[in-house]
Amino acid sequence: MLAGYAALERSSHDAPLAAAADSPGASEAPGAPAVSAAPRVAAKPLGAPVPRAAAALPRTPDEQQLAEERALERELAQQPTYTIAPPGSPASGMALFPAPGTSPVLRGIVVPDDFPLPEGYVRHHQVTDEGEALPPILMFHPDYDWLDRDGAPIELPADLVVPPELAPEGMPIEQLAPPAGSSGAGSSS
Repeated sequence: MLAGYAALERSSHDAPLAAAADSPGASEAPGAPAVSAAPRVAAKPLGAPVPRAAAALPRTPDEQQLAEERALERELAQQPTYTIAPPGSPASGMALFPAPGTSPVLRGIVVPDDFPLPEGYVRHHQVTDEGEALPPILMFHPDYDWLDRDGAPIELPADLVVPPELAPEGMPIEQLAPPAGSSGAGSSS
């Protein structure tokens, strides 16, 4: 009953438009755009609502299994994918950083913040695996050429950590102590 009333209401509101479109000469005015009436479809009466879940349920066990597989595929397609680089390929992403516990904290002479470093030395900052910042230690600059008094190159340690006997003059010698409760590993910069 209501659907028929809605169709009746709609058709009575559209009547002036239809009459104007049907009148002779309405679209024949010079420079006026052509008016065409679009066909109207009467509203269909609404039935009882059908729940989506009930309408989408498969009827046979095979259809149920297929629907579950498709749902799983959709869920997996929305998740991000992670890949592992093949052996021998160059490191990238998170593989650029050492795994926790694999890069030991370098032990060396602690550099006071107010001590001016002479040319050829650098402050090396480190952080433990637990995120604790350590005091900087003294290291040789990797791009500096160290020569003895005769001009011969001085052999430097492989890790470039300055030993106490090669520390700059006037620098207090205090070795970095391992942090309390730390795993002894960390990252360097």
